[in-house]
Amino acid sequence: MKFTGTESYVATEDLMVAVNAAITLQRPLLIKGEPGTGKTVLAEEVAAALGLPLIRWHVKSTTKAQHGLYEYDAVSRLRDSQLGDAKVNDIANYIKPGKLWDAFDAGRAVLLIDEIDKADIEFPNDLLQELDRMEFFVYETGQTVKAVERPIVIITSNNEKELPDAFLRRCFFHYIRFPDPDTMAQIVDVHYPGIKNTLVREALGLFYDLRGVTGLKKKPSTSELLDWLKLLMADDISPEALRAKDVKTMIPPLHGALLKNEQDVHALERLAFMARREGR
Repeated sequence: MKFTGTESYVATEDLMVAVNAAITLQRPLLIKGEPGTGKTVLAEEVAAALGLPLIRWHVKSTTKAQHGLYEYDAVSRLRDSQLGDAKVNDIANYIKPGKLWDAFDAGRAVLLIDEIDKADIEFPNDLLQELDRMEFFVYETGQTVKAVERPIVIITSNNEKELPDAFLRRCFFHYIRFPDPDTMAQIVDVHYPGIKNTLVREALGLFYDLRGVTGLKKKPSTSELLDWLKLLMADDISPEALRAKDVKTMIPPLHGALLKNEQDVHALERLAFMARREGR
């Protein structure tokens, strides 16, 4: 079972090697990279390419490892006991399976643990035993939940905090670099196969110029580029119009798809002002 990319996802050679290595080793694949490099979408595409179900676990700052196993709703059981509900006699009625439990029951599947770095520092270590052994114990019912078949585990991180060494040792790691212009042109072609080459060339030039500006609070990402191109086509913006962007501000048309805060807009305006002064 090999991942070779899909028609809707441009996977580089080193990324395909990483996915297949993690599958062969039966280890979680830890994917890092700046926002907008396709980390989350990768799990979707791996599942689609291999014909497997995808189970998503979106991690929040309040997420605990226990939530991935199961949750015991003691409050509901107490309420039902006060109401005389007969189902209180079976504690299993109050056990809610988590995403790991779902993945263990699913047979062959892809489990996405998305943005693991959002949780507290203990979260990755608390997952180690379950990910290694592919089983866990439900204390309330006395049952052991075992994986029918080891799922393909893909874990994403935006590098907001360091992950524990013990956890890292158990993962296969890959960093997704931001696409170069040639790769980005392929990505654009996948999403907009009929777009004019001249428009793409001018738009990519402006896009990478923006990303190269020092001090931007948020550099535009791939998804924002695709949104911007969609707007350019909808408004029938010509390549010539992009080439002759407003020299007073250096800000491209429909920049709200690319620049997401006023500090970055002001940064470009300052650069334009300095460029005009130097040109005098």
